[in-house]
Amino acid sequence: MKTLSGGLTKKTHLILLFFLLLALMVTAVFIGAEHSTKFMIVHLRIPRIIMSVFAGASLALCGAVFQTIFRNPICDPYILGISSGASIGAALAFILGLDFYLFGVTSFALVTAFITLMLLLGITRFSKIKSTYIMLLAGISLNFLLASALTLLMVLNHQEMQKIIFWTMGRFATVSPYEIFFYVPIFLICTFFTFILSKDLNLIQLGEMQAKSLGVNTKKIIYITLLLSSVLIATTVSICGVIGFIGLITPHLARILWGNNTKHLFAFSILLGAIFMLIADSLARVLVANTELPVGSITALVGAPYFIYLIAKK
Repeated sequence: MKTLSGGLTKKTHLILLFFLLLALMVTAVFIGAEHSTKFMIVHLRIPRIIMSVFAGASLALCGAVFQTIFRNPICDPYILGISSGASIGAALAFILGLDFYLFGVTSFALVTAFITLMLLLGITRFSKIKSTYIMLLAGISLNFLLASALTLLMVLNHQEMQKIIFWTMGRFATVSPYEIFFYVPIFLICTFFTFILSKDLNLIQLGEMQAKSLGVNTKKIIYITLLLSSVLIATTVSICGVIGFIGLITPHLARILWGNNTKHLFAFSILLGAIFMLIADSLARVLVANTELPVGSITALVGAPYFIYLIAKK
C-alpha cells in the first residue's frame, strides 16, 4: 500500500480519521445546554449526532460518485434536482399542517424526490442522445423549475414560509430514533453496492469509450450507481433538509489528499463528510445563545470561501 507524507499508509489515515470521528461524537454529546437532562441527551442529542454523521457521510459519498461519473470536480449531490423535488414535498407537508406527525414531512419529501428521479430518468431515456451529459442538463433544468415552484409555494403561503425556509437550510433538531432506524439500512445498502462498483467506476473516470474497450458496461454501471446515489440523496434530504457544500468540498479535498482511486476516494470522503457535518451541527447548536442556527448556513460559511478559492486557484 502506498505511503503518504509522513510515512503513514492510507489505511492508517483511515483508522485515524475514524477514531477522530468517534472522539468528536463523544464530545458533541456534552456540547450544549449546561443542565441537559438524561432524556434530552438520549432522545434528542444522540439521535441528531448519529444522523448528522450519516448524513454528512452520505452527501460526501454521493458527491464523490457524481464527480467521478461526470468527470467534473464541481458536481455536487444536488445537481440533478432531486433535492429540489424533496423540498417541494416538504413545503406541501408544512402547508397541509403535517409537520406535527411522525414522518409527516419526511414521507412527503421522499415521495416527491422519487417522482423527480423518475422524471429525470424518463427524460434521459427518451432523449435521442444517450449520454451522462444529457442527464446532467436535464437535472439542472429540473432544479431551476422546481426551485421556482418552491418559491411560488412560499409566496402563496406566508404563514408557513419561515418553516419552509428553515427546513431548506437543513436541520437535525427534530430527527427521531425511528427516522434513524429507517435511514441507516438504506445508507448501508447503497454504500455497500457503490463500493462493489468502485473498480468499474475507476475505469469510467478515464472516459466512457476507454472503459467500454476494457469490457465495462458503462451505461449499466453509471445508471445503477446514479440510482443508488439518488436514493441516498432523496432519503437524506427528506429527513434533514438541504445542506450544501458537504458533497462538493469533502470529495474534492479527499481527491487532493489521497488520490483518484475510487475505493480510497469513497472511503475518505465518507469519513471527512461525517466529521465536517458533525462539527457544523455542533457549531449550529452553540454559536448563538438560546438560538439554533440552520446547519446549512454553517457549511456554507466554510464551503463557499473554499469554493471561491478553488475557482481563483484553477
